[in-house]
Amino acid sequence: MANSADEQFLRQALELAARGHGLASPNPLVGAVIVDENGLVVGSGTHIYSERKHAEVLAIEQAGPLARGNTLYLNLEPCSHSGRTGPCAEAVIAAGIARVVCCMEDPNPLVAGRGFKRLRAAGIRVETGILEAEARRLNESFAQYIRTGLPFVTLKAAMSLDGKIAGSPIPTYITGATSRRRVHEMRHASDAIMVGVGTVIADDPLLTDRSGLPRRRPLLRVILDSRLRLPLSSRVVETAQHDVVVFCSFAEENKRRALEARGVRVEQVEIEKRCPCIEQLPHEGRPDLYRVLKMLGADQITSLLVEGGAAVNWACLRAQLVDKLMIFYAPQIFGPVNTVPWLSGQNGLPPNIELRPSNILVQRFGEDFAVEGYLRDPYQPLRPRG
Repeated sequence: MANSADEQFLRQALELAARGHGLASPNPLVGAVIVDENGLVVGSGTHIYSERKHAEVLAIEQAGPLARGNTLYLNLEPCSHSGRTGPCAEAVIAAGIARVVCCMEDPNPLVAGRGFKRLRAAGIRVETGILEAEARRLNESFAQYIRTGLPFVTLKAAMSLDGKIAGSPIPTYITGATSRRRVHEMRHASDAIMVGVGTVIADDPLLTDRSGLPRRRPLLRVILDSRLRLPLSSRVVETAQHDVVVFCSFAEENKRRALEARGVRVEQVEIEKRCPCIEQLPHEGRPDLYRVLKMLGADQITSLLVEGGAAVNWACLRAQLVDKLMIFYAPQIFGPVNTVPWLSGQNGLPPNIELRPSNILVQRFGEDFAVEGYLRDPYQPLRPRG
């Protein structure tokens, strides 16, 4: 039976797992702790993709013979199949672990309870479900990707209290330094960031992860650019090192070659022809966003942070491709003159765009506050998206 010590050590496992942000993708974030009968940690591990070994194997190796007869704490079920490594469930059994306490079942259909079943069959006591909500939140991107092949999409926006994101005399940064640090933490935890070409032309952003934290592969900078208007002089092009991809509908050949010569990948995608929620919507010449997501998923992009302008925000929501919203508010009202609302599109929004009420979180960041909530649960039964 679980106790307060179990929760304490599971929190340690969750903290270890979170250290894998930027380092574990496309694999899940996993942390492991082995504790002896006196409550002493004798082994621990964090999974990092490039080092191959899973967290429980690292913890077992560190514990050595002290693993036998003791308790293993994990945030995610041990795998039961062979991939880049052997099945971790078998390693746990071979180490002589007597008890496993784990937050949640693996959403990977290749595992999905089979690891727990194998452990129990070997006589190991298995207890699950403690801190499950925290564990599910930590691996929401992996859950989405492993079940659908699509990245988990978070739409982030920073705005005034009256919903304005740009315009004169609005300052370059609407929100404060604390909010901006949080945004870079979000970028660090993401595989890719996406904006429209209008944002690049207007603001000339770098679109980089400036959290200062290590990552295995660079943050992929994704530009939606229907007619390949991306300036060669923009900072995102000048700093490209094969970490920028432009999705367009029409590609003038000379411009394509010039971008590719500068390390920018150009992908021509079919024009958006329909929206899954509104029949017979006229297209506006933009690349089909669902196809864009599928192509990113094929590149093992598990998480996508959308930091677009009003048109991109509207298009992603209209197409029902957003999984989570993170909206930062500054304590200011800009009014209607020479300002841009955070959503703008000629065809309006689909019905029933609402956050799941059980998962809404309101947070304070310095003088700002943010509302975070989900439009889709990545662990629920799948439904069509495109």
